[in-house]
Amino acid sequence: MDTKKAGSSLDSLISSFNTRIAEMQELVIARNMYPASSVVDLSAVDAAVKTLELQIQAIKDRLREETEAIPKAKKLMDASLRQQKILQDMSVHVSSHLPQRMPMLDLATNRCLLPVAPKHQADGGSLKQNEPAVLPKEKRGRASPPLWYITSNELDSLSSYMRGRLTLEKVNAAINDMATYAEANTQLISAPKKKELRDIATTEPVKGKHFFLETDMKGPALKLDNTGKAILTVLRHLGRISETRIGHHRVMILLKPQ
Repeated sequence: MDTKKAGSSLDSLISSFNTRIAEMQELVIARNMYPASSVVDLSAVDAAVKTLELQIQAIKDRLREETEAIPKAKKLMDASLRQQKILQDMSVHVSSHLPQRMPMLDLATNRCLLPVAPKHQADGGSLKQNEPAVLPKEKRGRASPPLWYITSNELDSLSSYMRGRLTLEKVNAAINDMATYAEANTQLISAPKKKELRDIATTEPVKGKHFFLETDMKGPALKLDNTGKAILTVLRHLGRISETRIGHHRVMILLKPQ
């Protein structure tokens, strides 16, 4: 119940009891004018009045206690609402930062990440057990695409015109999709029939970076529609991606935290 409504109800109840008390006081005056011992019919009224007086006093005491407890209850309610808001913000923040995909690494990449068995040295000895094996540079697995999610504060900092109806969940889900597109392109670059993709990957703006093409935007969260274009605008503004055009391809490059 709202604090103001609770206070109003208590005030009404107290006013009602005060009226009853005034009536009882008038009866007491009448009783004193005509003692119960002199009028037999007033004996029962006298007993009833005394009982009512005791009950009303008990009710007044309880109401006073409840009235004094209202400020404390209001403070508890305010504290609970603040805690609820904090927990809701934490829930949104944590859920939006949980990856919703598994990295798509091929067998060659996985083999690059496996530990290398110790080899014998030229003098017959072996490498120390705790000494990490150094892999050749060309065989090391390429890092996964960056998952640089946005925060609620960053989204709120945008103008309402730019933000539109986008939510934190939609934008961060789109970041997951972008990483998936970029990871898929990383795997496809080495395919024999993907020369055009390899040519894009070796151009100066894109070389060594994770990227995806506008034509890759096929969902589930990021599609080539008005919402998808709005998300790309927001992510460019917040420094999550950069955009370049190579030939007839529109290329989005995933940026890493500074």
